[in-house]
Amino acid sequence: MKLLNLVENGGRVAAVFRCGVLVAATLAIAGAAPASVGPRFAHWIDGTTPHEPETQVQRIDADTFVIRQSVKTNFEAPFLYLLFGRDRALLIDSGAGGLAIRPTIDRLVADWRARHGDRPVRLIVAHSHGHGDHHGGDAEFRDRPDTDVVGLTPEQVAAFFGIQDWPRQIGHYDLGGRVLDIVPTPGHEPAHIMVYDARTRLLFSGDMLYPGRLYVPLNRFDAFHASADRLAAFAKDHPIRALLGAHIEMTTTPGQDYPMEAPAHPAEHGLALAPSAIAELDKAVAAAKSPPTIDRHADFIVYPVAPRPN
Repeated sequence: MKLLNLVENGGRVAAVFRCGVLVAATLAIAGAAPASVGPRFAHWIDGTTPHEPETQVQRIDADTFVIRQSVKTNFEAPFLYLLFGRDRALLIDSGAGGLAIRPTIDRLVADWRARHGDRPVRLIVAHSHGHGDHHGGDAEFRDRPDTDVVGLTPEQVAAFFGIQDWPRQIGHYDLGGRVLDIVPTPGHEPAHIMVYDARTRLLFSGDMLYPGRLYVPLNRFDAFHASADRLAAFAKDHPIRALLGAHIEMTTTPGQDYPMEAPAHPAEHGLALAPSAIAELDKAVAAAKSPPTIDRHADFIVYPVAPRPN
């Protein structure tokens, strides 16, 4: 079986087939090491070669795509996610700027429509949270037909996803035969959410839980703790295959991160985290000192930072 790796390069999408790699939906992750958790991806662009494309796209299944922005365009090198239902497509984050992201998304939408009899599909541009490296491409989509760009405040996010009791209520959003759960997780940033897809059993976890430094402003640590509890409760009732976050800042050496604003990521940790990371984070936050200090784990680092305005 094969994994389709789509690489955005020079204004076109080139399809590269990697033989001998299991399709994501067939993988089992119980007891797996971090490098083999969740969907199996080809090597991500990581800034270690002189020339790499501005974006790289890999397919999890025919309706689920991961887009990485090159570290050469922005040191954050964020991951974006595009999920299709029958009537709508959800783009989680629009990148950090430093490139034009819409052409990549437009091509993926056009390709999906071509495979579905040119069926119309409305694009929803939402965000894991409101930091600039996650909405840098929003302006490219504001004049796009059949497109909604979700606001960045907790009130705007709650209103769009029908969450009446923010942040305690779980929202639901139907793409058309594909209902997503919207889990409010403020703390890292007030409007932070995670998106759970029951079809793939993947949790798109933004900046709250990924292989890297989990920045928590000291004045929002209690909110982060409450979100960790809420996430752990959600995980008990929903089968989670893996977490896919918005960045990679860890190396393959357990507990070792890259320097801040590193221009390249050699020996990079895998994108996916095992669901056991949820309980590990919840336990770590509950046990944090007062004031909390940097807490290093094999696959992530709880990283308190100076207070920020709410």
